[in-house]
Amino acid sequence: MNILVPLDFSDATAKILNTLKPLAKGLSAKVWLLHVAEPQPGLVAYTGGFADYGSGFIDYGPDPKTLRKQIAQNFQKNHQDIQREADKLRADNIETTALLIQGAILDVIFREVDKLDIDLIVVGSHGHGAVYDLLVGSVSKGIIKKAPCPVLMIPTHPRAAGKSRA
Repeated sequence: MNILVPLDFSDATAKILNTLKPLAKGLSAKVWLLHVAEPQPGLVAYTGGFADYGSGFIDYGPDPKTLRKQIAQNFQKNHQDIQREADKLRADNIETTALLIQGAILDVIFREVDKLDIDLIVVGSHGHGAVYDLLVGSVSKGIIKKAPCPVLMIPTHPRAAGKSRA
């Protein structure tokens, strides 16, 4: 069995992975941890201290070298974070591969689901309200709507921890 776990390195990550461990062990599953680094907003041109970010908005931005360095540092940190999480699962004898891919989040997730022959997607629910989801969107909700395989949603918000089962 192949399990894909998209991670955003929020506070929910530990809860998702702790819930995943017994499931992955019980199913003798191979786990694919995935972090999607979103592409930078359409940086189209940079000339003489002005940057056009694709929206027609002109701003004094950092020089291109500084911008590339910041992007590279963020990518390197994400790489270290995903490898650290994969190492923790491997230490528990769970076959794990870490993936760090740049692109549109849902597009990358579904491409990897197809490519890796994923049987189950495990995601966390941050518990944001309807207004937040309307304005910002919800990756988990997008996964549920379009997933070609079962999705296990793990509630990770503080309200979930306080609820008792009746």
